[in-house]
Amino acid sequence: MPWVEPRNQAAFVTEFDSKAFLQGLTRRPGIYQMYGEADDILYVGKAKNLRNRVSSYFRSSGLSAKTQALVARIRRIEVTVTGSETEALLLEQNLIKQQRPPYNILLRDDKSYPYIFVSDRDNYPAIRFLRGSGRKKGRYFGPYPSSGAVRESLNLLQKIFRIRQCEDSFFRNRSRPCLQYQIKRCTAPCVDLIPEHEYRQDVNNAMLFLEGRSRDILESLATEMDDASQRLEFERAARLRDQISVLRQVQEQQYVSGQAGDADVFGCAVQPGGVSVHALFVRDGRVIGSKAYHPRVSIEDSAEEVLAAFVAQYYLSGPREIPPVVITAVAIPDAECVREALEHKRGRKVAIQHSVRAERAGWQRLAQSNAEQQLSSYLASKQNVYNRFLSLQEALSLDYVPARLECFDISHSSGEATVASCVVFDREGPKKSDYRRFNIEGITPGDDYAAMHQALTRRYTRVKKGEGALPDLLVIDGGKGQVAQALAVLEELQITEVTVIGVAKGPTRKAGFEMLVMGNTGEESILASDSPALHLLQHIRDESHRFAIAGHRAQRGKARRKSKLEEIPGVGPKRRRELLRHFGGFAEVERASIEEIAKVSSISRTLAQEIYAALHPES
Repeated sequence: MPWVEPRNQAAFVTEFDSKAFLQGLTRRPGIYQMYGEADDILYVGKAKNLRNRVSSYFRSSGLSAKTQALVARIRRIEVTVTGSETEALLLEQNLIKQQRPPYNILLRDDKSYPYIFVSDRDNYPAIRFLRGSGRKKGRYFGPYPSSGAVRESLNLLQKIFRIRQCEDSFFRNRSRPCLQYQIKRCTAPCVDLIPEHEYRQDVNNAMLFLEGRSRDILESLATEMDDASQRLEFERAARLRDQISVLRQVQEQQYVSGQAGDADVFGCAVQPGGVSVHALFVRDGRVIGSKAYHPRVSIEDSAEEVLAAFVAQYYLSGPREIPPVVITAVAIPDAECVREALEHKRGRKVAIQHSVRAERAGWQRLAQSNAEQQLSSYLASKQNVYNRFLSLQEALSLDYVPARLECFDISHSSGEATVASCVVFDREGPKKSDYRRFNIEGITPGDDYAAMHQALTRRYTRVKKGEGALPDLLVIDGGKGQVAQALAVLEELQITEVTVIGVAKGPTRKAGFEMLVMGNTGEESILASDSPALHLLQHIRDESHRFAIAGHRAQRGKARRKSKLEEIPGVGPKRRRELLRHFGGFAEVERASIEEIAKVSSISRTLAQEIYAALHPES
């Protein structure tokens, strides 16, 4: 199976098309890398919401002279999605240190990451903030993404464990307790007001907590918070909630900055119309970079087959460094043969792994998530979308290339909170500013035909009044019955210039075998599974389905007057309680990454993914 290196885009792109790029950009956290004319790195940045942050560079006013100069030089942008904003911060710093982009601020002292240091070799150890590791003898915990979070956490640890933070010279020269003892921040070991073994126990407890091996402190704070709420002491409960939040932050595992190890990690996404392989490069336990590839494959190739061919050709076709570990998103065929070939070229042992745990599993998920995001952006690219429109014209024997498509879908739960969606595609891809939802009322619950009739009537009545534009092609998610409703509405409104087509599940009900129903003739047909026209229809159908479900969930939750957590299947009262106790409040649950949610004792990783998806429906 052949694959192709990404071309130097500067060779054929004279100006960056920000509008097309932003349309397919995710709202999840991550980092973005901006490249110039010669494919040289210009700037690396992080974002809590990638689309919002990157779009701010392309607004029409309010940009500084430096930012305007940067934007004028941009020829392409690459993004890497992360599990949380803190992961994005660490990855950003790793890339800045390695690549030294000219538009980033490069600190002269090149400060390293903050650590928590425990001088455990002393009789009465101290706990302190330090930058960099290894200069002093003792225990180091970290690195951590934010010096502010470390300082706040040290303050809390001092309150909880009452361990000294003073310098050794100050400690050795005390003859009476200092102010820290008076305000209950220290047990005054400097004047022997606490036995050495008791003080050591406090230090050991603090280190166990920093290692993530003890939940006693957090359980105690959660219990105090519950008690304070029961006593209506809401200000105290809020303070305890904030303490839990900061303690969780300092304990958070970051998968872009770990302890040790070199590895290349490959994720792979395969969809009708495209393939994306995303490579993460890990050196000394840190993700130092990533790159996206779009191999040419046949439609029958699976992710396993794509990765097997890609990994072999990637390392064996050029002078690339081969790390001791290669991690793939799925098990690849003939892995033993590929491993022997890589070992022969490297001259040392190489491991090819797919079943990994802990930190390596985090790298694996990061690579896979980015492969899926890159493929989504690739399929939504302007040239790719236009080629699909051309193919659609040919497949449907139209006299013109469609300029605007609209697709309708219905979503409800046993007739409850029925919502219809209307999504719009033009020749540049999804046009989200024209998306609309319709809350369906006054029909028999579960009557999809009546719901479709109402949604179409409301939509095109407004269009007849001048609100919006008519589509060239109206796509209905359904078969002959739904198509008949669309034709009836258009006839009632005397709209004759719109072509109607239904997209129904085929006999096998598998993707790639959809049945097309032509509205004007009622004829049914099945396009080839590798047809770009079918890929376009699948894309708009899936997007209308997603948009309808998101609207239905919001409407159902509003009708029931319940929190978002109550809408998630599998999250009952006990798990909701544990989530809120663990994080200290709903806002922190919403901010948490999948890895953090999965740390709650009763939440599996699968359920954590479902909770994250429900709380971030637009990501």
